[in-house]
Amino acid sequence: MADNGKIKVCIGLSGGVDSSVAALLLKQQGYDVFALFMQNWHDASTTLHGDCEWEEDRFVAEMVARKIGIPFYFVDLSEEYRKRVVDYMFDEYEKGRTPNPDVLCNREIKFDAFLKCAKKLGADFVATGHYCRKETVTDASGQPVYRILAGADPNKDQSYFLCQLTQEQLAQAMFPIGEIEKPEVRRIAHEADLPSADKKDSQGICFVGKVDLPTFLQQKLKPCEGDIVEVYDAYYDENEQYAFVKDTLASVLKEGESGVRMITDYVSEDKVVPVVESGCPFDLSKLEGLSDETLFRLAQPVRYDIRFETETYRSGRKHIKKTRYKENPFGKILGKHDGAQFYTIGQRKGLNIGGHKDSVFVIETDIERNLIYVGEGHTHKGLSRSCLRVAPEEIHWIREDLRMTVGEIRRYRVRIRYRQPLQDATLIMRENGLYILFDQPQRGITPGQFAAWYAPVETSLETRAKDTSVEMLGSGVI
Repeated sequence: MADNGKIKVCIGLSGGVDSSVAALLLKQQGYDVFALFMQNWHDASTTLHGDCEWEEDRFVAEMVARKIGIPFYFVDLSEEYRKRVVDYMFDEYEKGRTPNPDVLCNREIKFDAFLKCAKKLGADFVATGHYCRKETVTDASGQPVYRILAGADPNKDQSYFLCQLTQEQLAQAMFPIGEIEKPEVRRIAHEADLPSADKKDSQGICFVGKVDLPTFLQQKLKPCEGDIVEVYDAYYDENEQYAFVKDTLASVLKEGESGVRMITDYVSEDKVVPVVESGCPFDLSKLEGLSDETLFRLAQPVRYDIRFETETYRSGRKHIKKTRYKENPFGKILGKHDGAQFYTIGQRKGLNIGGHKDSVFVIETDIERNLIYVGEGHTHKGLSRSCLRVAPEEIHWIREDLRMTVGEIRRYRVRIRYRQPLQDATLIMRENGLYILFDQPQRGITPGQFAAWYAPVETSLETRAKDTSVEMLGSGVI
């Protein structure tokens, strides 16, 4: 057994229960542990609480370190965080894309700037309270290869947030609570009487806190009033792109498949209609025959161009002349918004639209014309897509040894947002990008977010859920 006491581990202590228990476990396992708390945000004016949450977090973290009996240090990384995470966020939203700051924070801050700081303090490894697992295997040449496996708790698996890490970063990473489920983490914290035992899980933007996103973005992005346009089903009956996608998917179906599905079974973010596993509906040899140009178009969303004409009419007893929009079979102007850059695909809150039986969702944002397109109901055609593309420069492989080559086709399991159940998909590598074709249409595919792909792994734990018996192999920006 290795002498853990000679291994110096820096735990990123945030003041939350997860990192606290991670620190406790490391200490119990005999490692030489020290805590490092990082401040990444100063401006309290953008948080909903209106106070400096980091100050309370630091106080709790310091008490936890004292309780466990480990040294405590503090580092201010707010300048790095602003340049490498927040400025990126502003830039992406300005382009009409929706970034994931938590993924960026892990890649750019926790396992880069923070890691370098920890190394200067003598750390051999950096540990965090992420619910994921790391394993080491050897490749054909005998070199170590590091794997990210889903956390043992299917309700808390956080591997997705680490989807941009490299082998070099993983070599120096530890995830002490990856094999534990959240209720057990709480139990351990209570048993050890840790000050963070009852602390609620953090919410909102990584290290910024819970914010009103439009208010946060208005620090740099100016409000600009524009129209909210509802799109009716009739629009898709005559849309060339929608017909192209449907016809192309139909052309690559296996023999005996009943037809193309264009609408997802999802009804909400936290409720999923059970999927009956029937295998891939597509013929892989037919997919192989599709040209790069066809795949590129298949991955494009429907674009909206509904023109509204006005007409004059007389109203009231005095017959006052007024102007209104003529009825349009494809859509209707519902109201106004403060700026298309403040909204994201799949969003339903903050639209302030009434008069509908079902919820209304954003299905597209047009930044150039400052328009938001919306659709009514979870089954609106504009919410679902089957194919997405990752540009060549945005493809990231955690497992470089398993990188796909041009022309290769593989079957993986994919998620396009945190907490989404893994979805079966076919990955197709071409010169002009990596294409991900899902077996079933996906709700709310959003440019700027990350798609992460996983492969099944063997496990000796019979009770482990299917979504936790997987290894994350790579990711890319949609």
